[in-house]
Amino acid sequence: MEINEIIQLIQAVSENSLTSFELEQGNTKISIKKKGPKVVRVAGAAAETAVETIAVAEAPAPAAAPAKAEIHSDKVVTSPLVGTFYSASSPDAEPFVKEGDTVKKGQVLGIIEAMKLMNEIESEYDGVVEAVLVGNEEVVEYGQPLFRIR
Repeated sequence: MEINEIIQLIQAVSENSLTSFELEQGNTKISIKKKGPKVVRVAGAAAETAVETIAVAEAPAPAAAPAKAEIHSDKVVTSPLVGTFYSASSPDAEPFVKEGDTVKKGQVLGIIEAMKLMNEIESEYDGVVEAVLVGNEEVVEYGQPLFRIR
C-alpha cells in the first residue's frame, strides 16, 4: 500500500466521523482509531516480522481564555513553533509576566522549547497582559494564541 493511499484513508476516516477503521492486505495491517478530538493512529507492517507504528495527531483546539473575564483585545501573541511552553526561565523562578503586568514591545513573555532549543517569545506590542492563554509546561502548536495584550 502506497503512502498516498494511507493518507486518503486517514482523510476518509476524519471526514466521515468514523471512530475506528481496520484494513488487512497481505502482510500489511492498518488500524486507524480516533480518540478524543481528532487523534489518528496508523499501524502498518514494514516486513512480515517487523511492525512499524506511526502516530498522526491533528492540533488540539487552542486553549480557551478563562471564562471569568471576557477579552476585548485583538492584540494576540501566538506561538511561532510547536514545542513546550515555559512561563519562567527556571522551575523556581518567577514567571516572566502574569495577567495585569505592563509589557513593552520586545519584552520576553515566555520560552518555547523545541528540540532542546530554548526560543524566547517576545511581545509584539506595548500594553498590559490581559490574559495568559497557556499553562507552564503545556505543549503548544504553531499559531496557538499564548497571550492577549490590551
